[in-house]
Amino acid sequence: MTELTSYAVQAGNSRGRAIVEPAPTERNEFQRDRDRIVHSTAFRRLEYKTQVFVNHEGDLFRTRLTHSIEVAQIARGIARSLRVNEDLVEAIALAHDLGHTPFGHAGQDALNACMQDYGGFEHNLQSLRTVDLLEERYAAFDGLNLCFETREGILKHCSPQHARELGDVGRRFLENRRPSVEAQICNLADEIAYNNHDIDDGLRSGLLVIEQLDNVAAFSRHAQTVRREYPGIAGRRLIHETVRRMINALALDLITETRSRISAVAPLSLDDVQAAPALVAFSTEMHEQQKNLKVFLRDHLYRHYQVLRMTNKARRIVGDLFGAFMEEPSLLPPQYQQMSRLEQADTARDHSTKARAVADYIAGMTDRYAIREHRRLFAVGEI
Repeated sequence: MTELTSYAVQAGNSRGRAIVEPAPTERNEFQRDRDRIVHSTAFRRLEYKTQVFVNHEGDLFRTRLTHSIEVAQIARGIARSLRVNEDLVEAIALAHDLGHTPFGHAGQDALNACMQDYGGFEHNLQSLRTVDLLEERYAAFDGLNLCFETREGILKHCSPQHARELGDVGRRFLENRRPSVEAQICNLADEIAYNNHDIDDGLRSGLLVIEQLDNVAAFSRHAQTVRREYPGIAGRRLIHETVRRMINALALDLITETRSRISAVAPLSLDDVQAAPALVAFSTEMHEQQKNLKVFLRDHLYRHYQVLRMTNKARRIVGDLFGAFMEEPSLLPPQYQQMSRLEQADTARDHSTKARAVADYIAGMTDRYAIREHRRLFAVGEI
């Protein structure tokens, strides 16, 4: 086993769990976190939550589950090269999307709009809320009681107001401090995964064509290499050979740039990492390529009229569900009725509590469950 660096997160410098538990046997604390995440209800639901394409649109498109697994694979490889804690990286990666709504970013935007008068909605905060409170698996505590460092890594960004409400796990946003190297790796591994796999799904769907991507530097330079090495290659083989080279190039660039930054700062401890500027990063050239790729995907895939038709439906479904449950909370399942404290809902605070319970219910839905729930509430003849 590779010896970890002095600034990696380890048992000796971990801040532990909010509720103290006996140490695990035959596995470490972060392996326990990973296992709890994998066995959680929220993790299973990711199989039927959108990445770009709504779940029923095809069996081969990415879902939040396959995306999370891909992020974990990329992040573990980077962590191994940088000699930091692979188990923590894997736990963060597998948990980072647990709070995502149905219908991807369209669902999040719709739920955030509904929640504007009640503190808003953000999927990173919801992921943390899921592992801290909403999972119901253990007799001794709510949530999964994960280690502080796993929870900190899940929370990629946070407003000052929410940071103050979160206590210790939100303090770094108020003090301008960084999370662990492990958390920083997961943040960029997420970007590597979704940019490249959205290309793959976009091409598979027919909404993108290779000729468009031949004008995008992040894709074209690798596609040219593939064509040169394999004359006459086309179709899925060309796409896969190109995308895997893109992922590899990004990971190697990230490792090289991060090593350079670590060498310049020379951190000796986890505290040194937290006090330093961001250590995990792409080179300037690669960062610019990725920025241009994001613009391309936004203009040609995420805003494609066929995607917008579905996202428009998604916003309507989420908005309708939120309105119905706020107007008639007795339509909620019993556990969410209890969370909303309906009998007290006559002040602004109580209405906010009710709204948060409604948001918890909607955020936990899969795409197809949200569609069915909408039909039950609004379609004549459905029950």
